[in-house]
Amino acid sequence: MAETAGLDLKCINTIRTLSMDAVQAANSGHPGTPMALAPVAYCLWHRFLRFDPDDPIWPNRDRFVLSAGHASMLLYSLLHLCAVKAVNAKYERLGNLSVSLDDIKRFRQLDSKCPGHPEYRWTSGIETTTGPLGQGVATSVGMAIAARWTAAWFNRPGFEMFDYDVYALCGDGCMMEGVSSEAASLAGHLKLSNLCWIYDNNKITIEGHTEWAFSEDVATRFIAYGWNVTRVGDANDLEMLQRAFTTFQKTTDRPTLIIVDSHIAWGAPNKQDTHAAHGEPLGEEEIRLTKKNYGWAEDAKFLVPDEVPKHFTEGMGRRGRTLRDAWMKRFDDYKSKHPDLADQLYRMQHRQLPDGWDTEIPVFPADAKGVAGRDASGKVQNAIARRVPWLIGGAADLAPSTKTRLTFDEAGDFTAANYAGRNFHFGVREHAMGSILNGLSLSKIRPYGSGFMIFSDYSRPTLRLAAIMEIPVTYIFTHDSIGVGEDGPTHQPIEQLASLRAIPGLVTLRPADANEVAEAWRVIMQMHHEPVALILSRQALPTLDRIQYAPASGLQKGAYVLADAPGKPDVILLATGSEVALCVEAYRKLNAEGLKARVVSMPSWEIFERQPQAYRDSVLPPEVTARVSVEQASTFGWARYVGATGSAIGMTSFGASAPLKELLKKFGFTVENVVAAAQEQVKKGGRPS
Repeated sequence: MAETAGLDLKCINTIRTLSMDAVQAANSGHPGTPMALAPVAYCLWHRFLRFDPDDPIWPNRDRFVLSAGHASMLLYSLLHLCAVKAVNAKYERLGNLSVSLDDIKRFRQLDSKCPGHPEYRWTSGIETTTGPLGQGVATSVGMAIAARWTAAWFNRPGFEMFDYDVYALCGDGCMMEGVSSEAASLAGHLKLSNLCWIYDNNKITIEGHTEWAFSEDVATRFIAYGWNVTRVGDANDLEMLQRAFTTFQKTTDRPTLIIVDSHIAWGAPNKQDTHAAHGEPLGEEEIRLTKKNYGWAEDAKFLVPDEVPKHFTEGMGRRGRTLRDAWMKRFDDYKSKHPDLADQLYRMQHRQLPDGWDTEIPVFPADAKGVAGRDASGKVQNAIARRVPWLIGGAADLAPSTKTRLTFDEAGDFTAANYAGRNFHFGVREHAMGSILNGLSLSKIRPYGSGFMIFSDYSRPTLRLAAIMEIPVTYIFTHDSIGVGEDGPTHQPIEQLASLRAIPGLVTLRPADANEVAEAWRVIMQMHHEPVALILSRQALPTLDRIQYAPASGLQKGAYVLADAPGKPDVILLATGSEVALCVEAYRKLNAEGLKARVVSMPSWEIFERQPQAYRDSVLPPEVTARVSVEQASTFGWARYVGATGSAIGMTSFGASAPLKELLKKFGFTVENVVAAAQEQVKKGGRPS
């Protein structure tokens, strides 16, 4: 027993010393939390976590999320000591370590697999990118929901394909951020008993002691959310930690919060500067004293005793390999007994679509009265969802307005009583909804979430993380302009479209009519590594006659010539969304007056910029400098396409509360104004020769 306890402590101290050495070598980072929580992480990983280091993407593995991402060296140390193997983007196991000792020695350095905060896709074994506090725990709720939904959809008698648990390690900062409260409230409501948050109650933040800003009773708050709450009074007490994790595993009707009391930077005697220990290297002398206090070789750097990786291999490694091998054998049997479900499971895990997934997408007939973008999207989305069972999602309490409800009989609602439902009710929780969508996508579900475009501001941190992680999440934002009308400037998005376009890796799509909406969904569903913001109107948009105008499939290139006069155009009208129809009307009038106009529908700047230069020049000939852009949003960014001398008709102020027709007239979105701007452009620049 004493020998086992000694080996436990040696493993824990290896995590601690690797962490402090790496931070010191980088002269940057946070050593305190990895040192304090090493026993917690060791107990969880060695004794409980169902994870195969040789196959870190095994679908039924337990998930571990380090929400306190500043403690990244805790996770990197574990990945190294457990010998987690690397996997590439093609889901191929490479055989080499995900995190080598050299990577740890190059912590926070360029191209190291150990960046400052954990990054999904960059380092195998990391389940989600963390760093912004609260995001990790909120994302873990999405992972737990995914486990419940996949179990309800795929499990059959004798074939339990999904039953994994989700653990998230968080701190005081995570508890203070509002997104964690939103997510915890929903998790309790849904009774996600496969979810365990471990709260490091160390009472320290960057500014100092938490008593300056945080004095609430966290345990009582979580009990009110409907969680089971247990406490471990000392982070070093492995037996109490084991009891707490066992309690979680036995709890079947609610999520669990384990509150662990720890003391940051307690390794060396007389250490008083808790801020330095939390957010800065300890310093060589302090490291020597700390190692001495551990009974460690004081001058050793990055020391990994041989018996430590072996011990992890005999614990987590053996357990994970046995469970994974049994699962793979079960999957082979599953393929013979339930071939259709097995095919779906494989395709979902590899982000492949079913055969014929798009065969029911409707084609909308020409109609001057038209259909709202949100209504067209709802029809298309339902047509696809009937063919793609893992396309699931919902709204932040706005599904009747965003038209995102799946209406076919077998869709159902996801509730604590029905984890097979495909319609999610996130409540008025836009921020948590975005994090949960990320968690669902990281679990290989194809999720969407919706709300009014103005409230994309609440989702922005999660949009940004989805883009960093390169995961295919779909955000459906309706009520996309001053077309909201009487609701007024609080609900009329102005700067939001430009701000979404500014996020690297996020694709924005603002379709002009119902058939462009259908094509937008074709594009979205075939994306593997990009999140998408689908921007839709509340008001009806004329459905263009595609015999008279170019086919809507041009959307697939981001921008295309919708309407054109013979020969080289005198002026180009560029627009997105509802303003495209306005430009078509102006085009007709200009051509009747003898000016050759071209209308370019430009639903996605990002996709257009990916096209070859020759195609882009064919749409926007460089020699045609007379250009007018029309968009009911901030004009920011349009100079890229209209040039320094072009005209951008857009919003330079907030909106107003009034009927739509009055707003369009007030802010210049009229045929007369577009025609006048085009005429002025031609007059100013002259017609191209």
